[in-house]
Amino acid sequence: MRVLITAPYHEKGLFDVKQDLGEVIYRPWKPNGRAYNEDELMALLYETEAEALITEHDHVTEKVITANAHLQFIGVCRGTPSNVSLATASRHGIPVFYTPARNAQAVAEMFIANVITFLRKTLPAISWLRGRNWNADAHTSYLEFKGNELAGKKIGIVGFGAIGQLIAKLVENYPCAIAYYDPYVNAAAFPAYQQLSLEELFSTCDIVSVHLPVTADTKGMINSRLFELMKPDAIFVNTARAVVVNRNDMYSALSGNKIKGAILDVFDNEPPDELDYKIIDLPNVLPTPHIAGATHEVEDHHVRILNEVLTEWFVHGNHSADRLANKEILSSYIQR
Repeated sequence: MRVLITAPYHEKGLFDVKQDLGEVIYRPWKPNGRAYNEDELMALLYETEAEALITEHDHVTEKVITANAHLQFIGVCRGTPSNVSLATASRHGIPVFYTPARNAQAVAEMFIANVITFLRKTLPAISWLRGRNWNADAHTSYLEFKGNELAGKKIGIVGFGAIGQLIAKLVENYPCAIAYYDPYVNAAAFPAYQQLSLEELFSTCDIVSVHLPVTADTKGMINSRLFELMKPDAIFVNTARAVVVNRNDMYSALSGNKIKGAILDVFDNEPPDELDYKIIDLPNVLPTPHIAGATHEVEDHHVRILNEVLTEWFVHGNHSADRLANKEILSSYIQR
């Protein structure tokens, strides 16, 4: 099998794919400074005569897949394969594998770092210090930038998948009380945490953190009705996807100081548009440019996760639904 790999892959990972599957053609997107677009990816697949594709951010559209219906698999080094036309892949019987939780540690660590930074007023204190504002009164900064501790806060997690569960595990011993909303989670599996309705979570938690996938049900799910339930000193955190939040309602809550503030890593438009920048520029917002999952280690994680799946599927013949994005092909694939 000739495998085209455009995702970042380390040497050991490339070697393992070659050992298990055959020939490897490595053309990572990074030297381009951007993902391969539809036409570029089609040309690359044609040039290399690839029989399989491992991608990260490239545009694996309906046109790309239809023109390469012979692909034996598509591997996506992302937590969700949102850049791939799953319906088209399924129509052609192509399994699409992905790497859930590849960035769980990175996102969880950044959640903790930014929440503490926000609570302790670290960034305004640094600006104050660099502004040469420290005069003879040694207590000015002590009083002006007195913040809060993470310990003792009740953290509400909306969407209790791998990232939400890891955050809970890391912060429970601060100590923090943990509540979550996720209708697909069996509460018996997490007896130490409190399963709440969405309304109960927003109204009782000190920190509300969103970790939702984008679906027809979750788009715009976080709206004014929920923001109005939040406590005035509560903090809203979104390191998932911006589209699950009604940004006009969020802007109203933040600009009107109805809540203490927000920590945001995702925006409706990237690069941001005018309204996004109005949110970013608010003094009670700690914004970052979609970097919660941006660590060097994340690439190591996605290589390990995807290679494990490929070995199980193609070497051991274990055709399980684990890390298979288009599970609907499973029954027909096994019958081949």
